[in-house]
Amino acid sequence: MTLLNDPRTRHRRLGVAAVAAGLLAALLTAGSAAATPDPGDGPAAREKVSRSDAAEVKAAVASGEIPGQDEIVHSDNVQHLTNIPKDALPGINSDLAFQGKYAFAGNYDGFRILDISNPKAPKTVSQVLCPGSQNDISVSGNLLFLSTDSSRSDDSCNSTTQPATEKSSWEGMKVFDITDKANPKYVAAVETACGSHTHSLVPERKNVYIYVSSYSPSATFPDCQPPHDGISVIKVPRHAPEKAAVVNFPVLFPGEGSDGGGNPGSPTNPGVSKTTGCHDITVLPSKDLAAGACMGDGILFSIKDPEHPKVIDQVEDNVNFAFWHSATFNQKADKVVFTDELGGGGAATCNAAIGPNRGADGIYDIVGKGDRRKLVFRSYYKIPRHQADTENCVAHNGSLIPVKGKDLMVQAWYQGGVSVWDFTDSVHPKEIAYFERGPLSTDTLQVGGSWSAYYYNGYIYSNDIAKGFDVLKLSDRRTDPAKRVHLRELNVQTQPDYFD
Repeated sequence: MTLLNDPRTRHRRLGVAAVAAGLLAALLTAGSAAATPDPGDGPAAREKVSRSDAAEVKAAVASGEIPGQDEIVHSDNVQHLTNIPKDALPGINSDLAFQGKYAFAGNYDGFRILDISNPKAPKTVSQVLCPGSQNDISVSGNLLFLSTDSSRSDDSCNSTTQPATEKSSWEGMKVFDITDKANPKYVAAVETACGSHTHSLVPERKNVYIYVSSYSPSATFPDCQPPHDGISVIKVPRHAPEKAAVVNFPVLFPGEGSDGGGNPGSPTNPGVSKTTGCHDITVLPSKDLAAGACMGDGILFSIKDPEHPKVIDQVEDNVNFAFWHSATFNQKADKVVFTDELGGGGAATCNAAIGPNRGADGIYDIVGKGDRRKLVFRSYYKIPRHQADTENCVAHNGSLIPVKGKDLMVQAWYQGGVSVWDFTDSVHPKEIAYFERGPLSTDTLQVGGSWSAYYYNGYIYSNDIAKGFDVLKLSDRRTDPAKRVHLRELNVQTQPDYFD
């Protein structure tokens, strides 16, 4: 491990043409083996677009229909306080976690700790070089957890890439002691089947349970064999994290043979990912509930016994959802917002050609009681501003904005920026604020934009893949009551009871 210390709403006609030649079509028609949700851990992709599409982008910029290259625009109720560019870690910025006056920012090359006691001027406290995508990040007490979902030569922070076909390769969870924020210490590693694309914490007084989401097994991968229709459950003793270990692998999609019991994907359901595990899980400990976004399926399950989660309901959307990516409960736990990461986060899907129902959020009501609860679809939400065909854009990570009696959410949309929206009425969601930059390029499709946008103690924090760490201030009578809610810790995939 290497420690690197450092003392307006617009109508758009753009996008009627097909997006970046061949890219999206390949992602929509290929089988599950070709699915690559979230950008890979190499350099950000640059895809040539057709001359006509590039010309259309430039014309739209010139006419003011979309922002200029790197130009910042936002609604009147949003203020951009600051941007902290990437520093010692040049890789893709990923997820965020919060504790007290600190923000923890994941990056494919490691993680960064920032002091946000002054949101207008965050300061870098430390940067840790520890490569391994996605470096999905969370914190609990004096422990920090980091996901590794790229095949590595070993579990150290000095590891190199190595094929998953080699038995000695390592993927899984890393644990750091962050008692001293300026000097995090690497204390434990746990290998998990198929690695750890994302993870979610179920914290208890003496232990922290980790639900590890991973997918895409292959008969050629010794440590990632099909059907892989479950999640790894890790138990971490708080006072002895070096004893962290996998304690269960619950199968969430039981079925016969190597295909398992989840969504079969293409060709049965064209354009839909085959379910071979989960992409992300959000837990709601106060209600003993969790929601899983599992490739071709959305699930609701009970976590009364955290070592043995139990599926309550399972739903599919084989018309408009390509890849179930993430989930967010509302405060009352009678709704779940699922996201569809159409195109894997690397395609231009926020345009007229794709339309309002794909690459969007799906809003589901939770009806019934106990283990008989069901997920019932109500509507879709997608940002109302078309993006350029050179901008990767699709629904991504977001969090609740805690206002009693309202269901409000802030959400990242890659180069679609940050959207604040209201889903109090499940059938008629609406945007109430936004922030975005113009395209990184008007000639090529480059991967960038907001990976995660979360509300924490009065401000919105966004981790932009290419541009760094943004802080936004939202001033609106509909969201202002949230400023009275202060948390000591926030891992968005472990949703708090904001009003307890």
